Amino acid sequence: MSTEEEEVSPYELLGVGVESTEAEIKTAYRQRSLKVHPDRNRGNPDAARKFHGLNQAYELLLDPLRRMALDAKIRIQEARKTRFAQYDTKRKNLVEELEERERAFKKARLDKDQKQKQVWRENERIMEEGRILREQREKERIRREAEITRAQDRERSELEPPSLGSLDTTVRLKFTLAACPTLTSPESIGALLSQFGPTEASEIVISLKPAPPKKAKRGTALVPFKQIGDAFASVCASGREKCGLKDVEISWAGGKEPELIGWLKKMGKLGGPNAPSRTASPAPVSASVPRNQPSSSPAQAKPPSGSTPFSTFPSSFPDLPDTAPSIAATTTVPGLDYESLTLMRLRQAERERLEREIREREAQEE
Repeated sequence: MSTEEEEVSPYELLGVGVESTEAEIKTAYRQRSLKVHPDRNRGNPDAARKFHGLNQAYELLLDPLRRMALDAKIRIQEARKTRFAQYDTKRKNLVEELEERERAFKKARLDKDQKQKQVWRENERIMEEGRILREQREKERIRREAEITRAQDRERSELEPPSLGSLDTTVRLKFTLAACPTLTSPESIGALLSQFGPTEASEIVISLKPAPPKKAKRGTALVPFKQIGDAFASVCASGREKCGLKDVEISWAGGKEPELIGWLKKMGKLGGPNAPSRTASPAPVSASVPRNQPSSSPAQAKPPSGSTPFSTFPSSFPDLPDTAPSIAATTTVPGLDYESLTLMRLRQAERERLEREIREREAQEE
């Protein structure tokens, strides 16, 4: 008997039960054999195989010993199926319990992962806010330092005097020969301007232009002073009759006021908005700068012996009208050179910067 035939019970092939008698088996065989006989199923290639299996089952069931063995085997199979069915029920319960535990475990792990992710996100948010706050503080610190640096640079630039130009001590005189017939030589011009201070007599240049029709003959002279303060005093006295310059026009040879004069005015040494009043204590700074010498030179010019009060600068011009720039009187106070002044102002600016930093640090600690 083949494996496929063993898999199918002989009782099932004949359509009878385990309690069927031999007569019932024979009757069932005759009925089935008529249906599956090859002569009646010529077109069915499986008819011979089915008929052969039917005969095998019929012979087995008619043999008492073989039928007893078959019945015992069937009882064992049924008992096994029953036992397996019970096992399947227990296994199913165990599987359901395990699946329930696994679902609970997965849910607990998912909740734990979710909480951990929330903690991570919160930490990242706090770290990002801290990073942004640190960047803002760093930018603010850099901005404040840049502002302090710019302020210090501005203070230094304001405190540092500009350099003395080649024409800063030279003035231009314009006059008519009819009104000033004696001003025809460098010596006469030097003598006229000696009241303001010493001049470079050897470098005085005079130009006498021919008179146009119906106009007086005019003269022009370039006079270099040794001190810029003396040159400034002569420009301020231009056209003043009391100084003997009624018909003499004096201006700067460069066409504009020297930068050093503007700086001195700004620092309050030659009048202007920062100038001290005449009754206040004068600033201990001399404005006299030797010609062709840097303004930051520590050497301080001294007037030569026998020079007039205008030889050093700044000093008050007693008879100038109110339209002339106010000049702080410092003739009675010993002067300081520009280098000392600059160092003093730089030290003051550095002290103010340190005080600002200390106040800012105390404010941050509060």
